[in-house]
Order: sequence, then structure tokens, then C-alpha cells
Amino acid sequence: MLCNSFLRSVNLWAGHIERSIEVGKFRYICGGSNATCRLTYLWDRKFVGTRKMMVDSGSTARRPIIDVLTEKDDGGGFASGGWKSEDGRLSCGYSSFRGKRASMEDFYDIKTSKIDGQSVYLFGIFDGHGGSRAAEFLKEHLFENIMKHAEFIRNVKLALSEAYQQTDREFLESEKDTFRDDGSTASTAVLVGNHLYVANVGDSRTIISKAGKAIPLSEDHKPNRSDERKRIENAGGIVMWAGTWRVGGVLAMSRAFGNRMLKQFVVAEPEVQEQEVDQDLELLVLASDGLWDVVPNEDAVLIAQTEDDPEAGARKLTETAFARGSADNITCIVVKFCHDKPRPEEILQHLEAELKETKQDCEPKPEVSQLDSEPESEETQQS
Repeated sequence: MLCNSFLRSVNLWAGHIERSIEVGKFRYICGGSNATCRLTYLWDRKFVGTRKMMVDSGSTARRPIIDVLTEKDDGGGFASGGWKSEDGRLSCGYSSFRGKRASMEDFYDIKTSKIDGQSVYLFGIFDGHGGSRAAEFLKEHLFENIMKHAEFIRNVKLALSEAYQQTDREFLESEKDTFRDDGSTASTAVLVGNHLYVANVGDSRTIISKAGKAIPLSEDHKPNRSDERKRIENAGGIVMWAGTWRVGGVLAMSRAFGNRMLKQFVVAEPEVQEQEVDQDLELLVLASDGLWDVVPNEDAVLIAQTEDDPEAGARKLTETAFARGSADNITCIVVKFCHDKPRPEEILQHLEAELKETKQDCEPKPEVSQLDSEPESEETQQS
């Protein structure tokens, strides 16, 4: 089990003026600013908090793409962090751990931007194999390629599919003069307005919790999947058993970025699923197979829901996978949705109004005598 004592966190509040009001056993605390910057330090006190802005000059309708989370821990140990959207619509946390592996080949990425008036949020897990170069390349280029696609916003599914394959070609071109042949998975979730799009290549996975039920939004690309095996064999490849089912007896997944020697059979074309974000959608979990090898979908949802803070939920998932014996790198992202959440100022105004009404109802009223309150009858007046 991991020990959290070597992590140190600092919360910086910009222009924070706090007011509180108590009603019964509830206390509501309202600050002057909802913007929180969370900075996470590793055990060696190396600062890993960054806020990197990359300007896309290709369109005036696009705001800067903001990398809202920390850079990868170069030491390959343990890192975690969290972030919350300015509108309070969602919050997220991540956790990444080298685990029992000698090297770290997992990468993660979270970005946000505003395009054509719509807020866009992107979350990604990239699990390298045969080296870390392919996964690192995806972190550096995949989301930028997606958002620069000419049809992004109008046709998100097309943009995801073509950007995935474009990025794969760019990676292979960048590695053409090397002797390396590494590859990587990619499982990404893109939130555009009220629609969530999940694209997947390889055996990393994305699931959601909807009304308490775990629902996978990606299906692992394994060579023994009947449709994948048929596709590979139709392309002239073979699937054989070598400890597990492998393409050409080498690769244990049927789709991936990179893997030049198997590129004819191991494609980077993603499967894309769309999900409308409604009141029942509670959270989103993306993770590398270091988690999914030992933590079923249902367990992942239950574990993530035990923590209100998504960063704490992500850490708990990582720790659980390690405790259950995962022998791989373990990286996950937890995203929690806040539906119709009132602003702190609105809560305060509502409570103050209720207290004012209660105070008025409780104020003593002047006593009125029965003679003064009841008019005389005609008979009394006549007598």
C-alpha cells in the first residue's frame, strides 16, 4: 500500500473573502472566489505544478489551449494532482505510479480550451510499450491535433478518428531514422458542451458511472476479439498464443500507435463512442491496464465514489491496484460532474432570505383585546 505522508499540497485562494452561515447542523461557507490553484509536491520536494499555455494561431475563434495539470514526474515514482473548472461544472484528479516496473511508460494529459463559444475539456491516458517515446509523443501532440482539425466541434467523431491516425503517422515519421519500435495505447475523453466522446486504441480503458452503474465506453483491443482477429487475418497477419494471444506472436494488443514492424495489422484507428451528459452521469474514470488488470469496472466506480475529492479517488484507485498485485505502471484520471450546482453567493442569499422570514415569524405580536377586535352586534347597540 502506498503511503501518502510523503505528499505535500498547498491551496492558493485568489482574493478569498469567506462568509459562513449556519442553519441547523449545516454550515455553508461562501468565498469571494471559486478559483483554486492546487500545487502538488513530490516526496523529494521537486515542484511539479505547471500551467502551460499553447496558442493556436490558426483560428481567431479559439482561445489558448491550457494544460491544467502537472508535468510527468521524471523520477518515475508517484505523482498526483487535481483541478476544477471555473464554472464549477466538473472537477478532476489524477494519480500516476511507476509500481513494480523499472521504468515509467505511462503518460497522462488534461487540457481545456474554448472553441466557437463552447468549453472543451480533454482527458487522456497513454500507456507505452517497448519504451516511453510513443506515449510521450501522444501527450505532446494528440490533443493539439484534435483541436486543430478543421471539423472539430462540427463533427467530433471524424476529428478524433483522423487526428488519431494523423498523430500515428507523425510519430512514425519522427522515428524513421531510429532503431526503436515502441508503441502506445490511447484512451481519451473529450467533453464538448453537453456531449462526451470517448476514443480508444489499445487496452487502456474509459468507463463512466451512470445512476451508480459502471458502464464501459471503450472495449479493449485484444487480438482474440473475434472482429479484431478477423481484421488482422484479412490483412495477412496471424494471431497466436505466446503466454497470451498476440499479433504475430509479439504484441498483446491489436491496435496501437507506433509498432512500425506490425503497422499493417496493428492500426491506430480508434473506436469512438458518444454519451450525452445528463443528471445521471456521475463520474468518469480513465486508466491504463495496470489498473484494469486487477480492478474490475464495478470496483473502480465504488472506490472512486468513496472520496468526494477526485484526486483522492484517483490516488485510492492507484493504491488499490498496487495492493492487489498489479505488476505494471498504474495511471488513472477521475472526473466528477456537478449538475446544476448553485454558486456560493446564491446559496448564501437563499439562506439569508430564509432566516429573515423565520425571524419575522418568530417575532412576538402585540396582544389585541377581544372587545377591541370584535365589533358589537346590532342587538347590543340597540340595548
